[in-house]
Amino acid sequence: MDLRDIRRTGLRLAAGVALVGTLGLLLAGCASGSGPEDAFKQLTRVDYGKPYLGMTKAEVLSCAGQPRSRLPAAGGTETLVYHYSGAGPVPSGDAGEAKKAGSPFGGKKKKSKGPKPECSASLTFDKGVLVRVNYAHMNVRSPYEWQSEKSEAAQEKMRKEGVPTCVFSLPRCRR
Repeated sequence: MDLRDIRRTGLRLAAGVALVGTLGLLLAGCASGSGPEDAFKQLTRVDYGKPYLGMTKAEVLSCAGQPRSRLPAAGGTETLVYHYSGAGPVPSGDAGEAKKAGSPFGGKKKKSKGPKPECSASLTFDKGVLVRVNYAHMNVRSPYEWQSEKSEAAQEKMRKEGVPTCVFSLPRCRR
């Protein structure tokens, strides 16, 4: 066996080890449940909140209106929560909430105008700048809820129903 044969054997061995390692990583990825279909969904998922990142809190408030609630946190972080229907939050006169009439301790409530909110968005600001947008449908149920249904027809209907989704935009904001 001369020096050339030793080099060829070493190269074949290195290529074999690399192939086995690559196959091992590929199989490990399949075993963890994140197959090619999941990877494709993650790569092609649209982030509707991304165009608004970097806006100031004042800019968002001017085009989205007052939030349903504000959640302050340490370090200059604050989250504004909006409930909305359609493409995204827009300003309204009564902020979509019922107003109380009469005494401050109670009384009849006036019903708010407009559709019942279906979506919720949490806009997180760090030092007054939008850094994260999370949004979801408010009427999501467990995918296993059908199991508690007694009627087989109702079970089948619940299994076939799609998961409600929301999109997010700030229609009155320039971006």
